[in-house]
Amino acid sequence: MSVCDPEELRTLFLFEKLDDAQLSELCAAGRIEYVDPGPVFLEGQPATCFYVLIDGEVKLTKLSGGVEVETNRTDQRGVYAGAWTAYLGDKAEPNYNGSMYVLRRSRFLVLDAADFSRMMHAWFPMAVHLLEGAFFGGRRSNQRIAERERLVALGSLSAGLTHELNNPAAAAVRATAGLRERVAGMRHKLKMMAEGKFPTEALVHLVELQEQAAEQVAKAPDLSPLEAADREDALADWFTDEGIADGWNLAPTFVQAGLDVDWLEGVKATLQACHADVFEGAVRWLNYTIETELLLNEIVDSTGRISTLVGAAKQYSQMDRAPYQVVDLHELLDSTLVMLNRKLGDGVRVVKDYDRALPPVPCFAAELNQVWTNLIDNAVYAMGGEGTLTVRTYRENDCVAVEIGDTGPGIPEESRNRIFEPFFTTKPVGEGTGLGLDISFRIVVNKHDGDIRVDSVPGDTRFTVRLPLQPAQQAPAGS
Repeated sequence: MSVCDPEELRTLFLFEKLDDAQLSELCAAGRIEYVDPGPVFLEGQPATCFYVLIDGEVKLTKLSGGVEVETNRTDQRGVYAGAWTAYLGDKAEPNYNGSMYVLRRSRFLVLDAADFSRMMHAWFPMAVHLLEGAFFGGRRSNQRIAERERLVALGSLSAGLTHELNNPAAAAVRATAGLRERVAGMRHKLKMMAEGKFPTEALVHLVELQEQAAEQVAKAPDLSPLEAADREDALADWFTDEGIADGWNLAPTFVQAGLDVDWLEGVKATLQACHADVFEGAVRWLNYTIETELLLNEIVDSTGRISTLVGAAKQYSQMDRAPYQVVDLHELLDSTLVMLNRKLGDGVRVVKDYDRALPPVPCFAAELNQVWTNLIDNAVYAMGGEGTLTVRTYRENDCVAVEIGDTGPGIPEESRNRIFEPFFTTKPVGEGTGLGLDISFRIVVNKHDGDIRVDSVPGDTRFTVRLPLQPAQQAPAGS
């Protein structure tokens, strides 16, 4: 440690406007220290000192995904680092927000954080108020806009989910109404049977045929429109030949169940002892049976779809679950794709390339879903609703990687280094806030000690999120 010279401090740009009394007080409060190459302070340690470089060379770094990234390397006299937000008192984070290393033996003016804060308040009271306003005002603005971004995204997802739920719900309502009509028709036919128009033996055979028809519905083959039309024509002709009225109206139901002329010939042979009007009644009874089974299948499919959507929404929101948990990332990705299904539309082909051998990952699941939402939404926007969206997972050393790729025009080179900056957006005015990727970056890097990067050329843009399988520290409390 050497003697502090007020005149030497005056040569530093930071202090050149101070008067003699202030320079003397600065020297009295501070100390001159020589520091050999190595770390001076590390990010996350208690911020106790404010450092001003008098001569030498330093390197400043920030942690990103658990890796130190160099932010500045300089030998400029007067540069400062350390507890520079000490003037905010207990309103600011009390730890160093970065690290500083000395690259060659260097000389510093060192002030204790408390002395630096006292001098700032005494010498620059107006500046302190302005800095406080800018610091906290900017933070509040970012928080409010980020909250609005989340609400807008939630509103969009809610509208999409409502639309997705409405379709199967409406189908289930229609199928239920149709089922009611068919059951009423079957009651009418049952009354006719009870009046004795069907011989007992024929009735037994008819019940057996009814069971066969119901089983066949579950095994019905998928037919092309042309194949279905050919079979319907053949059945309609057969019904006409058998004297059954409106056969063209019955044919589609039998074809949909996978029943053809040969099967109906078998029905005829079974009921050959019956009169023609009884045979026609049997055919219509079987038609009601098939329609009932088809409607029940539609109701099962529709309600199953509703259950799937509700399950996806619950998985997406992580409702009733702990914020920090160990999860299968594929479940999070699938629930996000379901929630965004309407936005994907018919023009986007989704390719899933999942490594199912990946182990579960400790994470803030609901917040990661917000990351997937932002990345997928940006990809769909970039492709203009037409292209291929690829969602890939794989292991990379001690991390899992999630890659969201699109076939859009790519990100211009001049924008690539800025896309994670808050408020920077390549979208037209009114279509983007520029916070989606900033929020995603903070969730991945700050909350998960992970990493997010982009590689982009025309026709192939890939955002890759890497998350550690074993968190470097206990689950962080906030971003």
